[in-house]
Amino acid sequence: MIGLHSFFESGPMYAVIESGSKQYRVSAGDTLQVERLSVEAGKPVTFERVLLVNNEGKITTGAPTVAQATVEAEVVEHIRGEKKVAFKMKRRKGYHKKTGHRQELSVVRIKEIKG
Repeated sequence: MIGLHSFFESGPMYAVIESGSKQYRVSAGDTLQVERLSVEAGKPVTFERVLLVNNEGKITTGAPTVAQATVEAEVVEHIRGEKKVAFKMKRRKGYHKKTGHRQELSVVRIKEIKG
């Protein structure tokens, strides 16, 4: 079980951002996969939905977002996630259907946290 002291550590600066209705804890230099962004690979992107900023122990939370806080990142590449299989079946009826889905993702590298 993770304690609050280990989650809100007073180490390097980090932020919690929201992208694609998901939340990510990021710090400078991190690489993460988010839902597909409409930005070309190699171009910068700015995340403005910053929910929390920890600047060396000084925690700033937003309601719902932190004012004037942004996270600068660069889109590394666009990829497709692993295949998810949805298998439907009704027993004794001879009905079965198999469909698959691959999520479109963007790989981003966090450059800087402002705020």
